[in-house]
Amino acid sequence: MSEKNVLSVLPLGFPWQTADPFLFCVHHDDAYPAGNEHMGPAASLDGRRIGMDFEGKDGWRMYHGDVVPGFPRHPHRGFETVTLMRRGFIDHSDSLGATARFGPGDVQWMTAGRGIVHAEMFPLREREAPNPVELFQIWLNLPRADKMVEPYFTMLWEHTMPGHTFLDEAGRATRVVAVAGAPGEETAPSPPPDSWAARPESDVAIWTIEMAPGARWTPPPARAGTSRTLYFFRGDRLRVGDHEQASPAGLVVRADAPLTLESGEAESELLLLQGRPIGDPVVQHGPFVMNARHEIEQAMIDYRRTGFGGWPWGSDGPVHPRGQGRFAVHADGRREEPS
Repeated sequence: MSEKNVLSVLPLGFPWQTADPFLFCVHHDDAYPAGNEHMGPAASLDGRRIGMDFEGKDGWRMYHGDVVPGFPRHPHRGFETVTLMRRGFIDHSDSLGATARFGPGDVQWMTAGRGIVHAEMFPLREREAPNPVELFQIWLNLPRADKMVEPYFTMLWEHTMPGHTFLDEAGRATRVVAVAGAPGEETAPSPPPDSWAARPESDVAIWTIEMAPGARWTPPPARAGTSRTLYFFRGDRLRVGDHEQASPAGLVVRADAPLTLESGEAESELLLLQGRPIGDPVVQHGPFVMNARHEIEQAMIDYRRTGFGGWPWGSDGPVHPRGQGRFAVHADGRREEPS
């Protein structure tokens, strides 16, 4: 291992380890079977801890769902969630009155701020075929001054995010899609207004990287003091500078130094997370992330008292009709349907 450029190697557990300003990253990858009439799995749920099913029996999980897989209504305060869809669909509903269905290539970015309640359900729309669902969910911290900002929901549709294809000297391609901090001349879509990523000095980048077999690419260096982690989650081998990685892992690297990546004999896929650390104390209790224990206690009191705005939906895990396509309705009633 290069002591100079590859600083540490992390196992890819569930969830993945992250560095400030990120709090959490999980790679959900579930091979769901065909769906039933309720858009749940057309399979027996025997042997599962319904409401807390994380074991991965038969290659899929119900998570906190009891009919449709996913995460029925639950609160957040003090940070942001960034959800990158790769396969399948999520039906979102929240206490602001916003709701959506989004799918492959789309990103939902939500600022919890002073408090929001939302549900994230995985509707299994196909009745005659499998319903694979794959996504990343990333938690990005908010600095102390912004912990109690107004909550905010936005959708970044696939066609709004710049994709960059870089060719090496042999013509082998590396494809980079930027959710934040674009590596090329095009700019990534704007994050929510109170996000740490909305500050240019934060140097936040969230990229997915696909490398053809044998491809070589050098990511542009970031600023000194920025943290950068490369999550190598698919492929047979990845060379990072002079470090050879033969199995999936998180690689914490120097962000301000040029560091060439080289794929192995199979295509490689990576997720890059980088940002200038916020540096504030972090105290977390489940879905609440604050700076002090008394702020966590206040969050629990506030949630019991206010419900963070209440719940305007008829069930804890709302799902949209089977035939509904991708769309979003914002808290102000504005409707989006991506082309």
